[in-house]
Amino acid sequence: MTIAGSIILIMLGAILTWAVEFDLAGLDINVVGIILMLGGLVGLSFGIYRISVTRRAVGPIDEPVHRHDIYEEPETRRTTVYEDRRHYDEPPL
Repeated sequence: MTIAGSIILIMLGAILTWAVEFDLAGLDINVVGIILMLGGLVGLSFGIYRISVTRRAVGPIDEPVHRHDIYEEPETRRTTVYEDRRHYDEPPL
């Protein structure tokens, strides 16, 4: 949820910075929005880094992979066809 949370922080910070015109005594909403956007950017970059590192990692291989195996053609089967030499006008045997 790092990436989704970071995008939400960026959106919330942008809303507070540019869309809200509310004044509180001793608190600047624009500064709070900028801080939220910066925190969202840091979280987003960390999430993307973490995903790229996890996809790059390769687990141990138990058996060696033989990629250059020679494929041998299966033996061809010969079919023998026996023809009946009788003619239909001859009487049955």
